[in-house]
Amino acid sequence: MLERSAIKIEDLTELKEKQLYFHFSKERGAFPENIEVKVKKIIHDVKKKGDEALLTYTKSFDNAIVTKETLRLTEDELDQASIGVSEEFLAALNRAIERVRRFHEHSISKEWSYKDEFGNLLGQKVTPIQRVGVYIPGGKAVYPSSLIMTVIPAQVAGVKRIEVVSPPESFTQPSVLAAAIKQIGNIGDVYRVGGIQGIAALALGTESVGKVDKIVGPGNIWVTVAKKILFGHVDIDLIAGPSEVLIVNDGTVDPRLTAIDLLAQAEHDEDAKAVCVTFSMEVARSIQEWVEKLMKESKRKDTIEKSLSENGSIVVVATNDCALAVVNAIAPEHLEIHTENPERFSRGVVNAGAIFLGSSTAEAFGDYIAGPSHVLPTGGTARFFSPLTTQSFSKFSSVVQMSKKGVDELGPYARIIAELEGLHAHAQSIEFRESEKR
Repeated sequence: MLERSAIKIEDLTELKEKQLYFHFSKERGAFPENIEVKVKKIIHDVKKKGDEALLTYTKSFDNAIVTKETLRLTEDELDQASIGVSEEFLAALNRAIERVRRFHEHSISKEWSYKDEFGNLLGQKVTPIQRVGVYIPGGKAVYPSSLIMTVIPAQVAGVKRIEVVSPPESFTQPSVLAAAIKQIGNIGDVYRVGGIQGIAALALGTESVGKVDKIVGPGNIWVTVAKKILFGHVDIDLIAGPSEVLIVNDGTVDPRLTAIDLLAQAEHDEDAKAVCVTFSMEVARSIQEWVEKLMKESKRKDTIEKSLSENGSIVVVATNDCALAVVNAIAPEHLEIHTENPERFSRGVVNAGAIFLGSSTAEAFGDYIAGPSHVLPTGGTARFFSPLTTQSFSKFSSVVQMSKKGVDELGPYARIIAELEGLHAHAQSIEFRESEKR
């Protein structure tokens, strides 16, 4: 056993299923109050001052001079920013676009209707959300994959207008984000504005930025808090936190594969969470040793080491059901099942954002090329949130058309309920339509 490791081992073999579920079902912490206060101030300034606030905060936070005239990128500017991006990258980008589009074409919501025994028409109408704003973060890195994973489902769903905001540095030549925008096509306006002010602009509108109906896309804690506060002015995809993976290894899979996937998660940033669940101390120690060996060779060693030391662990439990209790309690964003029969294990999974079956299926495939969107619920919210799909960009309206027979047969029942609730005009509105009352 290693004397000291970046990732700890927890022996929880003495705990039963209910105890494990309780142990890992810790309430998600609220956002710090001081952050919410600062975010609200910036939102207020954008609401009151519009473009002026966008330009001021962009200069302050991004150290970039943007004017009203340069806030929106022109087609020529996007073309210019794309110069220098490699053909190899463009080929990979186009393959990802094609695969993500194909996947989401399978998930388009269908309208439906039927007639009941009285001849009443009942159904559901599906309507795409009209205007969507996409946030793409900048700073430490730019993520063209996030553009693909948000814009493509929206386009497939039939969204008419898609606006993109990202910090100014995202469009410095050669810009992979600009190249991705050009390759995807059919995107509306693109703005050089990020952070809280970018989210506020999309939600509230300014002189230059049109108000949208929904905002999607990843971001740091400031962006996430802004989305949370503005929910209600607009719809949002989800309340996202640091990225996370949980890997179940039953001892039949090469520990090196589990170890490298833990590192792949941890290299996102210092707050990323990487957890492994296994059934023996021997397997746990083998994975731990591989983590140390591979971490020493990593180009992002410092980030990985801090992430694993603060948020990583290898948990040893007694049984398969105990492992499922841990999985469903944590409700991970990404769940990798490194077991002899991953499909069988997955049948017991209730809470997970995305499930990766088998040791061949690295979570990184889901990040870039598999097909489903990588915008997933985090921080335990997979208990009630779903991944971003075409349904995320659709609204559903109930459709009702009463027949003469339906009015006469169902009217008396509806009137009884209405009278009981004290809503007498409701009852009358039905009574006036019944044949014998006319």
